Amino acid sequence: MFGSRGLRTGLLIATTLVAMSATVQAAEKVRYASIGDTTRAPIGWVEFCADNPIECRGGRTQARDIVLTQTAWQDLLKVNRWVNDNVKPLTDMDHWGVVEKWSLPTDGYGDCEDYVLLKRKMLVDAGWPREALLITVVRDKKNEGHAVLTVKTDKGEFILDNQNEDVVAWTETGYRFVKRQSQTDANEWVALGDNRPAVATASAQQR
Repeated sequence: MFGSRGLRTGLLIATTLVAMSATVQAAEKVRYASIGDTTRAPIGWVEFCADNPIECRGGRTQARDIVLTQTAWQDLLKVNRWVNDNVKPLTDMDHWGVVEKWSLPTDGYGDCEDYVLLKRKMLVDAGWPREALLITVVRDKKNEGHAVLTVKTDKGEFILDNQNEDVVAWTETGYRFVKRQSQTDANEWVALGDNRPAVATASAQQR
């Protein structure tokens, strides 16, 4: 039989183990953003798809996460930096004479969503699954609409961003995540914990 001291020690160990388990589960959950209900596509997406149907192939697919090997990580860093270095920031108004237009920056100029579209295209063309590369609308640190690319991996969700040369976990961006493409249908958009409307019109990082 356990004495009272042994019983107290056993209870303390059990309590500690339960607390540790809860902490691990919470850490695991924060690696991935919370997905809400289906929501409206951001302004500019439908028109972009009409002009670029090959970039917007629809239909239900299987959700897929990338196995984040060292090689895959280096590929993400290279694509993020190359696009950030080779596309020059220009607002849609200055570029096209309209408030919002999504386009691949084939002329070397674009704003935040154009950077995202090119990064996504480069990774897809390199063989990465489209289901793991999700265009995402956020509110940035100035509470302005902004677009980034979320990469779904077995080690969490990472962000490719024209305002950051590094690839970081979504929790390290300082952004509020609003909506993104569904993993199972690129033309379906899902809320990320907040349904407040956000238009991805933020200017690209100035150099």
